[in-house]
Amino acid sequence: MGLLFVALFLMAISATCADEAAFIGVNIGTALSDMPDPTQVVALLKAQQIRHVRLYDADKAMLLALANTGIHVTVSVPNDQLLGIGQSNATAANWVSRNILGYVPATNITAIAVGSEVLTTLPNAAPILVSAMNFIHSALVAANLGSRIKVSTPHASSIILDPFPPSQAFFNRSWDPVMVPLLKFLQTTGSYLMLNVYPYYDYMKASGAISLDYALFRPLLPTKEAVDLNTLLHYTNVFDAVVDAAYFATSYLNFTNIPVVVTESGWPSKGDSSEPDATLDNANTYNSNLIRHILNNTGTPKHPGIAVSTYIYELYNEDLRPGPVSEKNWGLFDGNGVPVYILRLTGSGTVLANDTTNQTYCVAREGADKKMLQAALDWACGPGKVDCSSLLQGQPCYEPDTVVDHASYAFDAYYHRMAMGDGTCNFNGVATITTTDPSRGSCIFAGSVGRNGTFTNTTSVAPSSNSTVSGSHSSFLCSKDFYAHTVLLGFVFWTAAYL
Repeated sequence: MGLLFVALFLMAISATCADEAAFIGVNIGTALSDMPDPTQVVALLKAQQIRHVRLYDADKAMLLALANTGIHVTVSVPNDQLLGIGQSNATAANWVSRNILGYVPATNITAIAVGSEVLTTLPNAAPILVSAMNFIHSALVAANLGSRIKVSTPHASSIILDPFPPSQAFFNRSWDPVMVPLLKFLQTTGSYLMLNVYPYYDYMKASGAISLDYALFRPLLPTKEAVDLNTLLHYTNVFDAVVDAAYFATSYLNFTNIPVVVTESGWPSKGDSSEPDATLDNANTYNSNLIRHILNNTGTPKHPGIAVSTYIYELYNEDLRPGPVSEKNWGLFDGNGVPVYILRLTGSGTVLANDTTNQTYCVAREGADKKMLQAALDWACGPGKVDCSSLLQGQPCYEPDTVVDHASYAFDAYYHRMAMGDGTCNFNGVATITTTDPSRGSCIFAGSVGRNGTFTNTTSVAPSSNSTVSGSHSSFLCSKDFYAHTVLLGFVFWTAAYL
């Protein structure tokens, strides 16, 4: 068991002096052994009021599932497709036709990320990067989408040399033949510089030169703040320093009006023995403080009051990612939609929050074998001691009379009688957890009415092939308040939950 913390947020629209409102978004990676289907992903997004997402490709099923939701979508040209698009206008036009034109306007695609960290991970493609962006943009213009859908490319912050003090920062000069036309493209098309900012890695590589408090946005004594002696600007966190370094680096190349959007930022909640600071508490602290920083319209020391729109990395823990333990544990949720750290909203000035502490449900897994579902239903209504009288003919939950619907009712009733404990929503793999209320009409599921007290007779345990795979957690401790300043619509989650 052990500690379980979560801080999540979602959607805020702040008034700024920029043309577009600042926002918090989330990246959606798919390297999960139990990746939810697109409809489940969208259900989670809607339940959490997430209004901006970034996809790492242009998956057809995901784009269709996002249709008519209003969610702002950034799609990506994967790096392995970049060379072809950058060398052929026709190939780029075909990509736009297949991956964009067939989905808008129903799917609210607002940006295209051409590649990812190309200069540092795929340098052989660097010479054609700007061509690829131009070709994509030209295809959008031809379809009258040039002003609606922005085109850019995410950069690793490591392309900035000497990032502190920020006023002396500059892009790696070897990339000037790429960066100068790239910045000119962004300026001409009204787009923005996409930047991936990871204070976790900056802190790890600094070998003690950067304090953990400075990386996590924790309050610092004035004497501990970092001061840029050229500008006398004071920096209280790594995030602001990196963003301002990007602003100064673009200014160094004579571009001064290109906004920065942070396409990735976050903190891992778990690591191996060489990653002692990848913890639930630190992940909670970083993401909570980052969100507060954005929603308060704080801006950076160089651009105070202009918040930097940011996508949290990431929605799900990705257990299939290679590398150290931390690489698999950046997510806010597991594949079943259960928070890695439990959501809880507190604070003044807020409008809406989905507190999923008591709002998770156990339902039949889509596509599950009908015979296995029937066996699990029989168990729940028998040895599992679930009151299944509502499923009888003439009762509220009889219709629709399908094994899937009946099993979902029984599974959820058992799950909540067992206090949403680990392993109580598995049923040999035919059940899954969701944050979408499955109640219908007069058929009210257990979670909807808060029947989540502990079931004292635990001698009958639901059949499970892995008792640690699913489930939620039953004891919570709420921590600090957040507030929102100059926010038209938004909410922030600050939690500390533990078993």
